[in-house]
Amino acid sequence: MAVAAQARPESTPRTRPKTRPVEYNILLTATFCLLAAGAVMVYSASSARTLLEGQGDGTTYLVRYLAYGALGLVVMLFLSRSGLTLLSRITPALLGLAFVLLVAVKIPGIGVDINGARRWIGAGPVQFQPSELMKLALVLHAAGVLATRPARLQTTRGVIRPLLLVAGAAMVLVASQPDLGTTLVIAFTLGSLLLVAGVPVRILGLLAICGTALVVLFALVDPERVSRLTAFINPWADPTDTGLQAVQGQIALGSGGLFGVGIGESVQKVFYLPEAHTDFILAVIGEELGVAGIGALLLLYGMIGYAGLRTARSAATLHQQLLAAGVTGLILCQALLNVFAVLGIAPVTGVPLPFISSGGTSLLVLLAAMGLLLNIAARSTSHLAVLPPPTGDRADARGSRRARPSRSAEPRGASAS
Repeated sequence: MAVAAQARPESTPRTRPKTRPVEYNILLTATFCLLAAGAVMVYSASSARTLLEGQGDGTTYLVRYLAYGALGLVVMLFLSRSGLTLLSRITPALLGLAFVLLVAVKIPGIGVDINGARRWIGAGPVQFQPSELMKLALVLHAAGVLATRPARLQTTRGVIRPLLLVAGAAMVLVASQPDLGTTLVIAFTLGSLLLVAGVPVRILGLLAICGTALVVLFALVDPERVSRLTAFINPWADPTDTGLQAVQGQIALGSGGLFGVGIGESVQKVFYLPEAHTDFILAVIGEELGVAGIGALLLLYGMIGYAGLRTARSAATLHQQLLAAGVTGLILCQALLNVFAVLGIAPVTGVPLPFISSGGTSLLVLLAAMGLLLNIAARSTSHLAVLPPPTGDRADARGSRRARPSRSAEPRGASAS
């Protein structure tokens, strides 16, 4: 005897099995591609000079990059699965810790002075840059404030009091290290976040004018900063001093042509280009891989921007939308500022190229930020297609097929009467 199958209620919709959204896969693919390219280019840009200077076997910076990258991947994996709620709860403590570390950098014996800048804490190869932590902490803080107090965004006082006073204090501490590049990254990131949050254009314009005036005033106070601005306008006026890095970077880019001279074949990185493995690693990429290599790199950042903004658009809550937009803005603003500096469109500020440059703290913090973005992307339900319940003749036909006995269920030898 055949057993009739129970029919599914017509009012119950069916969903396809849960899969990762396309934004999640794009973000993960672009991140791993950037990390692979970063490992190759850090070794290529640093190995020859470290060998010539007697600093080991040429793998010093590669090993450091791999160590920070492995730790960053562990943090990214944790945050992409279960760290969003935890990190949102400890945002005030994280912001307070970042402020404490920024103040500690100023204390002699704690802060590390390198090339006239006091930005690091630590000793030897293990060093930590608090300003990198502050960037992520401010994005978390801003997303929380803007999500819980959306009505106050329509007035200048409502924007300044809960958000810009905190951000302004942080930027003053970072700029005094001095680190104008990180200060600009923070300013541009928060500006993009305020724009996404719906702050009126008149308020954004007023803040932009005030911020520009403060940056110009800050630059004019120090003669060295004035010389950097002058070098940006015409680096060839002093190609052996203030314009050295910009000029050598342009020579490296021009030498690469369309497809470059080949991996490991750069000449500028060995004898001429300062900081080839950090903030000017894009010039080495341009020399060794040409315009094609730089284009591929920009395509990967474009993938992060596309997937990040789509994630922000389809996030479940306002807080997650703002956080996704803030993390995406942080990565893109830092990448664009570095690219513009190497191409001569912006002054040289010492900002590392995200996921590529040999900057341990920057790599670690940006991978943590990517973990948050992946977490938000995984929570999105826009990729699940809801199938309508069967209706009409299709439902009757499907039910009759399920109720029809199979041939194997009929008794052998039975004849039709």
